[in-house]
Amino acid sequence: MLHLHNVEKLYPPQQYALKGVELKAEQGDFLFVAGASGAGKSTLLKMLYGAERATSGEVVIGGRNVARLDQAGVAEMRRDIGIIFQDYKLLPRRTVVDNVAFGLEVRGIGPKDRRRLALELLGAIGLKDRADAYPQFLSGGEQQRVAIARALIHKPRLILADEPTGNLDPEMSRVVFDLLLEANAAGVTVLVATHDLSIIEALSLRTIVLDRGKIIGDFARPRGVR
Repeated sequence: MLHLHNVEKLYPPQQYALKGVELKAEQGDFLFVAGASGAGKSTLLKMLYGAERATSGEVVIGGRNVARLDQAGVAEMRRDIGIIFQDYKLLPRRTVVDNVAFGLEVRGIGPKDRRRLALELLGAIGLKDRADAYPQFLSGGEQQRVAIARALIHKPRLILADEPTGNLDPEMSRVVFDLLLEANAAGVTVLVATHDLSIIEALSLRTIVLDRGKIIGDFARPRGVR
C-alpha cells in the first residue's frame, strides 16, 4: 500500500525533517508513528498524501509514485485516502453534517443518502445533536471528532491520522480508536502519528519510532495481536 525508499526532506538552509527513511506497509496494516515533537511525524504524513514532496528518494502510495503526479494526479490519489489533520481543517461555512458528508458529495452521492450516512457516523461519536451547528461553535474536541468522521465516511483504502486524539478525553479516545480498528479490520491501512505512549502500549501494534527525521525503531507485532 505504501513504500518509502531512502526518503529525505531538506528545508533551507540545511535542516533535515526526514533522512534516509525506509518504510513499507501492506494493505490492511496498522502502524503507529511515534516520536517527540519535531521528530518528523507530521512531515512523514504530509509526504504520504502529497502535501510535501521529497527532496530525494521515492514515495509510492497504492502503486503511484507521488513525485510523478501532477496536481490532478494528487487529487485523484487522495480520493482513496482519509486524512485526519492535527488542526482539523474543517470548512467554516458548512455545517457539521455537511463537513462529514463532503467526501461523499465529491463522489456524487445524493444529498439524502450522504446526510443519512453522515448522521449515522456522527451518532457513533456522540455528535448527532450537533449536526447542524457550524465548526466555530464547537469545542476543540468536538471539531476533532468531526474531522475523524469526515476521514472515515467514504471508506478509504488508507487512513492517515496526525495526533487524532490530542484533544479528546480517554473515553472518547477509545471510541475513536475503536472506529479506526474497525476500519482496519475491514482491510483499511491505518497510519497514526502520535506521541501518546499509553495508546501505543494499550494496542500493542506495529510502531515506527522517529528521532530527528530518522527511523530508529520498527517494532512489529504479529497480525491479530492486540
